[in-house]
Amino acid sequence: MSVLVVIPTYDEAENVADVVGRVRASVPEAHVLVVDDNSPDGTADLAEAVGAELGQVDVLRRPEKGGLGPAYRAGFAWGLARGFDVLVEMDADLSHDPAALPDLLAAVEGGADLAIGSRYVPGGQVPGWPRHRLAISRVGNSYASLALGIDLRDATGGYRAYTADALRSLDLDQITTYGYGFQVEMAYSLVRSGHRVVEVPITFRDRIRGTSKMSLAIVGEALRLVTWWGFRDRVLRRGREASASRAAGE
Repeated sequence: MSVLVVIPTYDEAENVADVVGRVRASVPEAHVLVVDDNSPDGTADLAEAVGAELGQVDVLRRPEKGGLGPAYRAGFAWGLARGFDVLVEMDADLSHDPAALPDLLAAVEGGADLAIGSRYVPGGQVPGWPRHRLAISRVGNSYASLALGIDLRDATGGYRAYTADALRSLDLDQITTYGYGFQVEMAYSLVRSGHRVVEVPITFRDRIRGTSKMSLAIVGEALRLVTWWGFRDRVLRRGREASASRAAGE
């Protein structure tokens, strides 16, 4: 399989060389694409420098900070246009351990259309999180699973590997969500279309260097959208189907 690891960045100068180096060490045959949203701290320049040293590293420079979802869509489009078989997404802050990449790729090679690095399946861990934060994350994921009717414990997880065919089956231009909402929408869209989605246990660690880009607005977007998708697909659509069935029987 030809593999592209897509790493979106914004002000990750403290981490980008480290994460790219670790990815190349973990999966030497893979190609890395850093998608930078015009970081003022010079992240893109540093990524290009480490790429010149290590090889198989490209940098896609975007004109402004546009969010996680649009960055991944741009990276996926870049990779699909160049014929990669598997496209991986992961954070730049080393909360996603590059050493877990072979496990994600093995799941795809074993037949998964999407392999999600999961904190909440047996073997997954989130060391160091306070209880309230862990509870909020678990409740949010449980709510998404219940509202959408999907059997996933970590639908918001952002460490994942897609097959190119699975991505091509989606209309990426119609997926306009950001952050957690993007992760949930991508997984939900593939589950609904009959693709095989599996969860692989990972250890998730908080960033050591730099500042988190997560915000209450991103969390709120995900909650609103999950509620709407569940209502649309499990209430409105079933209601329309029931009405059509009754009309056909009259």
